[in-house]
Amino acid sequence: MSHSDAPLLTVLNGEPCSPPPLWLMRQAGRYLPEYREVRKTVPSFLDLCLTPKLAAEVTLQPLRRFDFDASIVFSDILIVPFALGQPVAFLEGEGPKLDPIGDAEGLARLDPAKAGEKLSPVYETVERVVAELPHRVPLIGFCGAPWTVATYMVEGAGSKDQAGARALAYSDPSLFQALIDLLVETSTAYLLGQVKAGCRALQIFDSWSGSLPEDAFAQWCIAPTKEIVARVKREAPGIPVIGFPRGAGPSAVRYAGETGVDALGCDTSLPLDWIRSELQTLVPVQGNLDPVLLAAGGPALDARVRRILEKLAPGPFVFNLGHGILPETPIEHVERLVRLMKGANAC
Repeated sequence: MSHSDAPLLTVLNGEPCSPPPLWLMRQAGRYLPEYREVRKTVPSFLDLCLTPKLAAEVTLQPLRRFDFDASIVFSDILIVPFALGQPVAFLEGEGPKLDPIGDAEGLARLDPAKAGEKLSPVYETVERVVAELPHRVPLIGFCGAPWTVATYMVEGAGSKDQAGARALAYSDPSLFQALIDLLVETSTAYLLGQVKAGCRALQIFDSWSGSLPEDAFAQWCIAPTKEIVARVKREAPGIPVIGFPRGAGPSAVRYAGETGVDALGCDTSLPLDWIRSELQTLVPVQGNLDPVLLAAGGPALDARVRRILEKLAPGPFVFNLGHGILPETPIEHVERLVRLMKGANAC
């Protein structure tokens, strides 16, 4: 099957593209005034994620402004714990709050039987978005990796070092493994549901993979991701999967080699020459502009964009940020990035 009409899929298939395809993590979000207007119409962030008409609208908003080469469904990695029956709330200024799970009793309260039904609004969102997108712009579906999602489920919130989740994984590995296994099962079904609804690529966000030493990284990041990718590939062999093990550092090489992902998202900390020699020789790479630099703009932004392109664009490469776009990012800076990338009015 030719992917020539969709630059993102061409690259994820292992072929370079000039200019490289461009999309941004969290490209639908608070930096856009039209997003803020929609957000005002619902009581909570979760309500927005679970209202297909509105979630589809905010997914499409950045595509109306910018010449991006992909869209990503508007949702959140914590939709999976919500679907499993764990109470999840997003508090303004505080971030997500969950009822923490610290023992077998807490784990037993989760109910995977109802997860599919609770996730169905996301599938409807996907269908609505796909109906609006041009064929050259694929919609990316996503989930959080089991380790990252488990850290929120165990600790009840985000944390700086995931110490609570690490402590449980070390002290009661069988309980933690049971939670990971449940997340593998539910996340696989969720990704396949998004594919069935029309997503043409997938991304697995392991936002907290950097907090684990190498043996725990192999056990809790690589192994579950490998299992999800294998199961997805069995059911949907033509759908590329991007893995994003944020903070993994040198362990990203093993992750790229062992998980079966088709491409690797690179965070801002990874050196470009190292990405090129150690990672891009294994799989296509995606990244890794500093979101703070996009927000800051100016000559430093231009120089870094050119540097990234010089180092990575000769190979299979998707231009993106090293993490999600910041809410304070001026729209003009995103417009400038697109011009630099697409070669129009570049200066």
